[in-house]
Amino acid sequence: MNKTILNRREMIRGSVALAALAFAKCPLELFGADAPADGGTLIPFLDQQPPGKQLRWEQLKSWITANEDIYFVSHYGVPQVETKDWKVEFGGLVKKPRTFTLDEIKKRKNVTLTATLECGGNGSSPGFMGAIGNVKWTGTPLAPILRECEPYKRAVEVAFWGADEKAETIRGKEYKQNFGRGLGLNDLLQRDDILLCWAMNGEPLAKGHGAPLRLVVPGWFGIAWVKWLNRVEVLDRRLMTKYMAREYVTLRGEERGDKTIWRETSVGPMNVKSIVARAVRLPNGDVRLTGAAWTDGTPLKAVELKIDDGKWAAVTLDKKQTAEHAWTFWSHDWKKPAEGEHTLVSRATDTEGRVQPAEDEPAIKLKKTYWEANQQHPRKIRIS
Repeated sequence: MNKTILNRREMIRGSVALAALAFAKCPLELFGADAPADGGTLIPFLDQQPPGKQLRWEQLKSWITANEDIYFVSHYGVPQVETKDWKVEFGGLVKKPRTFTLDEIKKRKNVTLTATLECGGNGSSPGFMGAIGNVKWTGTPLAPILRECEPYKRAVEVAFWGADEKAETIRGKEYKQNFGRGLGLNDLLQRDDILLCWAMNGEPLAKGHGAPLRLVVPGWFGIAWVKWLNRVEVLDRRLMTKYMAREYVTLRGEERGDKTIWRETSVGPMNVKSIVARAVRLPNGDVRLTGAAWTDGTPLKAVELKIDDGKWAAVTLDKKQTAEHAWTFWSHDWKKPAEGEHTLVSRATDTEGRVQPAEDEPAIKLKKTYWEANQQHPRKIRIS
C-alpha cells in the first residue's frame, strides 16, 4: 500500500514537471484553447466584445483565422454576379489593353501568401475591435499583368473597380458609381505580393468576401482590397472617389507652437498595433497572457505589456509562425497575481521606431475621425 502511494506521488510529481516543461517550450499552446488538457482555466475579460460578425479574441484558436470568423464589409451592397461569366478588364492609359476570364487568371502563375486583413475602423470603439483576421490568400500577382499592358509614361495611378454600385450625390446631382479605390502605379510595379485573389484558406472566395475575384493588398487596410473586381484602369491623375477623398479619410491635428496644423489623409497602410487577447490561469497559480501584434509589413521590433500602474515589460514573441504581413503572437507569464481587478495593456513598436500610442499622446490626441484607430487598448480582468 505504501509503495503504491509513493509511486502515485512520484507519477504526479513527474506529470507536473512534464507539464511545466511543456509550458516553457510551447508558450502559446494555451492561445485559444477553451479547455486546456493540463487544467488551465480561461479568465474572461470584464470588457467582453458584444456579439457581431467579427473575431472573438478570447476564442482565437490558431494563427490562421477560419473563414467563418472573418468580418466583411460592403459599402454598395453585395452584387449578384455569375462566376462562369466573370471577366476583368485592364485598360486606361496602356498600349495593350487586356481582358481576362476567371479561368485565364487562374491559369497564370499563382501564389499563396499569409496576410492580415483589418478594417480601417477596427479598434475605433470597445464594441468594434474584432474586424481583423489572418488569412492564407491565393491568387495571381498583379504586377506582371500591368507590365504586359505597357502603361504610358505619364501614368501615375491605377484605379480598381468593383461590380458593386450605388447612386451618389455629387455637387447636388446623383450619379451612379461603382466602388473604386486607387493605388500608385510605381508602387504596384515594384511589389509581387499584390494579388488578384480567388481563394482564402484554400477555399473559393465567399460572396461576401468578393467572389469571384478581389484585390489583396498586404499591409494596407481592407478598404483598399477591392472586392468583386471587374476593371483595372491606369490613370495619369489621382482617383478621387467617395471612398478615397470623402470617406475613409483621417483628420489629424498637430500642435506646432501656439498653432494647430490640420491635415486630411486617405486611409492606406496599416498602423503598428497590438492587443491583449487571452488570459489563462495555470495550475501553478500564474496567469498566462497572450495577444497579437501587427504592422504594415515593417518588421515588428517589440511588444510590451503593462499591468495596472507597473512598468512596461517585454513579452515573448512567437518566432515559429511568421510572415511579412501577418500578425505576430506574443505571450507573458504573470507570476502569482494578487486577487482583485486588474488592467492590462500592450503596445507594439516596429523597427522604424513607431510606437503604438496611448489615446492621449500627441500622435493621436487631436485625431477627429475614427479611421486608423491604433491607440493602446486597456483590458480588465478580475482574479479570484
